[in-house]
Amino acid sequence: MRIVITAQGETLDSNVDPRFGRAKTFIVVDTENGEFECVDNTQNLNAAQGAGIQAAQTVCGTNAEALITGNCGPKAFRVLSTAGVKVYTGATGTVAEALEKFKNGELKESNEANVEGHWM
Repeated sequence: MRIVITAQGETLDSNVDPRFGRAKTFIVVDTENGEFECVDNTQNLNAAQGAGIQAAQTVCGTNAEALITGNCGPKAFRVLSTAGVKVYTGATGTVAEALEKFKNGELKESNEANVEGHWM
C-alpha cells in the first residue's frame, strides 16, 4: 500500500506537517517494502489560493491509497475522496510515528474535512 504523509522535512524522522495543502513535503511510503520517497510541495507553500487542490492532485499522482496529515480542507478532501484516496487527519509527531499509528489501526479514517479552506 502506498501512503502519503505530510512532512516538515524529507525523512521519516521529520515532524508531520499539520497543514495539507501548504505542507513542505510529502513522504510517500510503500508499506509492503518499507521504501519511501520525498515529494516536494514548495510550489504551494506561498500560493495565494488553490494550494489544497493542487496538493491533492500531486498526492493523486503518486498513486497513493491513503493520506495521513494534521488537517485537510474541504476542496482538497473532495479531490482526494473522488480519487479514492482515504484521508486520515489529526496526525502528530514524526512521520515514522504516524506511520506506526496507522499500521496499528490507531488513526481513524476521516469522512469529511476537519478545517475550513485557507487554514494556515
